[in-house]
Amino acid sequence: MNTKSSSSTALTPLFCLIVLCSSPRLKAAPVVFQSSENQTSLLELYTSEGCSSCPPAEAWLSRLKESPGLWKDFVPVAFHVDYWDYLGWRDPWSSKTFTARQHAYAGAWQSDSVYTPGFVLNGKEWRGWSRSKTVPSSTVKAGVLKVTTSDLKNWDVSFTPFTPSNESYEVHAVLLASGLTSDVKAGENKGRHLEHDFIVISLNGCLLKPDGNSVQGRFELKLANKEQARAGALAIWVTHAGRLETLQATGGWLPTAP
Repeated sequence: MNTKSSSSTALTPLFCLIVLCSSPRLKAAPVVFQSSENQTSLLELYTSEGCSSCPPAEAWLSRLKESPGLWKDFVPVAFHVDYWDYLGWRDPWSSKTFTARQHAYAGAWQSDSVYTPGFVLNGKEWRGWSRSKTVPSSTVKAGVLKVTTSDLKNWDVSFTPFTPSNESYEVHAVLLASGLTSDVKAGENKGRHLEHDFIVISLNGCLLKPDGNSVQGRFELKLANKEQARAGALAIWVTHAGRLETLQATGGWLPTAP
C-alpha cells in the first residue's frame, strides 16, 4: 500500500458556484433527488493514476454502477489527489483541493499520513472494501435531504434533520464523470490503460439557512465548455458547517442531451 507523509492542511473555502458541463442544446426536464429518512452513506475514494495499487480499488468502485443500492443507500465519489504526480505522470483529474480534503480527514483522525487507495465512509476510514461486495448499510435516522431543479442550473436544497440541532449546516455538491479512460505514459502505471467512474470534477457548496424545522439553500450550476461535457451525475451531501462527517446524502444521474 502506498503512503505519503502529510502536513496539516485546512479545507479550502466553499463557494455557491458549480460548473455544470452539458450541451447547450439540452432542454432540462424537472429533476428531483431525494433521500429517505434513513442515512444514505457517502463513500469517498481517494485515488491517483500515479498509484499502482489504485486500479483494483477503482474497478471495485465501478462495479457499484450495477448495485441496486446506488443513490438510494449510498453515493460514491472518487477524488483524485495530486501527490503522486511527482513520479512523472500528472493525473489529469487530480486537484490540490482534493488532496487538502484528504489531509483534513487525516488530521481529524490524528494520523500523520495519507495514502491511496483510501476509502472514507461517512467521514470514517474504511479498510474493508476489498472484502465487501457493496457498501455497508447505515442504520442512522438522519432526516430528509431534497434537491430540485427545473432548468439544471438553479438547484434548491431542503434538509429536514431527524434530530433538530442549533448548529449551522452546509451543503456540498460535486459533479461526477464516468466512463473516462487514460493511457498512462509514465509513473507506477506506465503502459496501462485505466478506466474511471464517479470521478469528481468539481467540489463546491454553500451554507444553509434555517426555515422552520428544516434548513434551505440554493446553488447554481453554470454551463461550461464541451470539453467538460462528460459530467453525468450529481452527488450532494449535508454536514454541520465546517465539519467533514456526512449527515445525509443524495444524488443521481443527470439528464443527457438527445
